[in-house]
Amino acid sequence: MLHSRTITGRGGFLLLILLVTVNVVAAQEPPPRPIAVYVNPAQGLIFGAFFQGLSGGTVIIYPDGSRSVTGSITQANLGYPFSPAIFEIVANRGTLVSILNGPDVLLTGSNGGTLSLHVGAASTGSSFVTSATPPAQNTVKIGGTLTVGSPAANPSGSYSGIFTVTFIQE
Repeated sequence: MLHSRTITGRGGFLLLILLVTVNVVAAQEPPPRPIAVYVNPAQGLIFGAFFQGLSGGTVIIYPDGSRSVTGSITQANLGYPFSPAIFEIVANRGTLVSILNGPDVLLTGSNGGTLSLHVGAASTGSSFVTSATPPAQNTVKIGGTLTVGSPAANPSGSYSGIFTVTFIQE
């Protein structure tokens, strides 16, 4: 036999508050998921315009977007941009990611010649912990060093190639 009882007055009010405060729900951290890496196609590793002297030198792009030169290289501001490569990482917040740069590569020139590219440091260091919660992205900027020889070995023109960067989820 079922009995029902209606609680009224002050006791019913206290009972309602007790039921609300007892039903506290705790969320669990999301399970690990593979990271996703997106290359920003509009902002690759770009060294801009420069003039080479007789002995050559290097052009360095830093992760912060600044540029410097060594040897007989002179920076030219002819409207050509320079920038670090930008990658966007999507991962659960708190994921440890390590960055492994590939080997140096040779860039091929439009007028002949090759230049050596050494992929440089990342804005996050060689490893970092993601801080953005998906769908937000963690930005990683990577610079590099371009070694330029003499004008005979490296004639003026456009140079291009492909380099490798590996992002490892720890």
